Amino acid sequence: MEPINLKNKKKMMKTLFISFVIIILLIGRIGYLQFIKGEELQTLAYEQQVQKRTINPKRGVIYDATGNYILAVSSTAYTITVNPTNIVKEDKEKLAKALSNIFELDYDTVLKKVQKNSSIETITKKVEKSKADELRQWLIDNNIQTGVNIDEDSKRYYPYANLASQVIGFCGSDNQGLDGVEAKYDDVLSGTAGSISRATDATGEEIGTEGENYTAAIDGDSIVLSIDMTIQSIVEKYLEEACIDNSCTDGGNIVVMNPKNGDILAMATYPSYNLNEPYTINNEELLANWDNMEDSEKTTNLQAMWRNKAISDTYEPGSVFKLITASSALEEGITDTDNEGEFSCTGSITVAGARIKCWRYYKPHGSESLRQGLMNSCNPVFIGLGQQLGISTYYKYLNKFGLLSKTGVMLPGEASSIFIAEDKCGPVELATISFGQRFEITPLQLITAVSAIANGGNLLTPRIVTATIDSQTGERTELPVENKGEVISKETSDKVLSMMESVVSEGTGKNAKVAGYRIGGKTGTSEDGVNTGKYVTSFCGVAPIDDPQVVVLITLYNPTGEGGHQGGGVAAPVGGQIFSEILPYLEVNQGNADEVKIKENVNVPDVIGKTITEATEILKEQGFEVKINNETEDLNKEETLVKEQIPASGIKATSGSCVYLN
Repeated sequence: MEPINLKNKKKMMKTLFISFVIIILLIGRIGYLQFIKGEELQTLAYEQQVQKRTINPKRGVIYDATGNYILAVSSTAYTITVNPTNIVKEDKEKLAKALSNIFELDYDTVLKKVQKNSSIETITKKVEKSKADELRQWLIDNNIQTGVNIDEDSKRYYPYANLASQVIGFCGSDNQGLDGVEAKYDDVLSGTAGSISRATDATGEEIGTEGENYTAAIDGDSIVLSIDMTIQSIVEKYLEEACIDNSCTDGGNIVVMNPKNGDILAMATYPSYNLNEPYTINNEELLANWDNMEDSEKTTNLQAMWRNKAISDTYEPGSVFKLITASSALEEGITDTDNEGEFSCTGSITVAGARIKCWRYYKPHGSESLRQGLMNSCNPVFIGLGQQLGISTYYKYLNKFGLLSKTGVMLPGEASSIFIAEDKCGPVELATISFGQRFEITPLQLITAVSAIANGGNLLTPRIVTATIDSQTGERTELPVENKGEVISKETSDKVLSMMESVVSEGTGKNAKVAGYRIGGKTGTSEDGVNTGKYVTSFCGVAPIDDPQVVVLITLYNPTGEGGHQGGGVAAPVGGQIFSEILPYLEVNQGNADEVKIKENVNVPDVIGKTITEATEILKEQGFEVKINNETEDLNKEETLVKEQIPASGIKATSGSCVYLN
């Protein structure tokens, strides 16, 4: 018997040991679940027991500078969701059919969501009130009281569709800003989401009697742009006309800035697009082939359409940049405005063995002062100034004018300038930079630098948003003007402005004249890349010269029309048109009001094929001035026929502006 008892005892000991190990493991597991995984499991349990729906806040309003126009606003819309576990099985197919019909959705997709074993599924977002009401009535008619949620949402709407589209930008389906101001100020505009939640058991039935727990959304704050809707509308009108009339294959842009505070009063890109339909391409040829494109190609074309060329695209500024060289030389005391015979143009200048031509190499300008050199846009004058400044000093002013860095404007996608490094810059590179070629900057960098000349010498950071408005209190907070410091003296500023006025009154910028107003400016023409055969034509204007309130920069890419590609003939007239409307709007005093009556825009007559004498008489009868290119003493105007005219016939130009004949 004893051996049997010993055997039983061993079994008991073994059983006790195993039981002890199991208990230890269970205690360990409980401890692990309680103390290590406890918070995570509690969260999962809460998610299973609580059905939660998000309430999207309304994005803040975007106002124009005057506050009189709403450029972007969120209107009430609805989000439709379902709780599949709360829908009676017999009703699921019927409900899926109704949802797909009312909201024009795919039936099979909706049915899968309705039949899912999940607590909540989103059917559609951004639903108009009329559609939401139609669903409400259908639910009543079919006695479906649970499982379908119609929650208030918001939908972004742009009342003026295409206006300032590349500046304002747009939002995605989740109300997140995707481009432009909408993206850059998303944290200000977006607000804080609210929620609706309720506790349920495993079958989806409500637990307790508390009902739904509602947390209100907090709407986003509003912002006030520096963009003035009236000025923006004027600018977009003339930009579109200029791009169409001059067949600008790569579009164009115009920026209008207040030099006193850096406010961007208008920023337009052509072609624009409809902010309410941002994924609809604006090019008819592309649209016709849209369905055949790869997704990557579609994305590339859409991004090009959304692109704000004024801040994201760099270009060679051409002769407008001579204002920077002139300002730097005057500030350094190298020259003065009216030293007669200080410079001499022989048609070209040789630098380090390279012959660099003046644009009018075929008829050299001869003896010139700095004022005359700017009026004539004479390359050798500014090459000589660059040489006297030297590389180190010249780069010092490039930096002071903000041309070696981004402007810091609060818009996405700002590009950096492209200059050869200072230590790599040689005599030829310095020469070409001095008259505005073989480097690239953005239009915004250039107008910001010219605004520093216009305001007395201070470089300001461009502003696109001037204030925010608290959605809860209505309190308005003004955003500060940022002054980066003095670039040139007031004395130098006044001298450059005086020369700019001469450019418009007597020089290459005559077509920007507006009777009654003192306007200054500078024209520019440059190659768009090396050996591309494309050109960029531009004009930068300032008004009024005695107290600058507006700076305008027109940049047109690859004009291929009959009007040619010269800044004086293509871009300057656009500047005159814009000034003729925005200066009266801004109630700028007419400093020269007694000189002449305000002139109207008229169609340029067709004089090609007529003798120069006949053409001159016709044009002068219409109120135009006439300039004959390549004019010589032995030119027989009675017999020589006009082969080319700039601007071309049919183009609208200001009466009193100049028509160039070849």
